[in-house]
Amino acid sequence: MGGIFRLADAFGVSEIIFGGEQPDLSSSRLRKTARNTEKQVHFSYSENICKTLDLLHSKGFNSIALEITTTSKSIQQIPIKDKIVLIVGSERHGISEEILNKVHYIVHIDMFGANSSMNVAQATAIALYEVTRL
Repeated sequence: MGGIFRLADAFGVSEIIFGGEQPDLSSSRLRKTARNTEKQVHFSYSENICKTLDLLHSKGFNSIALEITTTSKSIQQIPIKDKIVLIVGSERHGISEEILNKVHYIVHIDMFGANSSMNVAQATAIALYEVTRL
């Protein structure tokens, strides 16, 4: 999670909303990896991400879930718009079907090696680059 804070700071993310487990900000590992960005980037916790997503949709946000599915499209194929919510899942469980059914786009990162996945922080970095490059 420290890497996610650092990436959020680097790419100008306005807020990180955590669901599932709340981040342990007292963790020395998180603080070391975040390099104080956990103090710079606004964050909150949602007990119900689906309700939070509905609220963000009502405010005009476009939602993008980063998940490999049978229907996901390459992140490079989606039209990038303002007011984006990027949803990433946990490395162990990914993004729930309930959330995937609510989002505007389900995207994956094209990979060309033998491995079929990468860790969440690496994938988040690539996705943030893609959604901020235009």
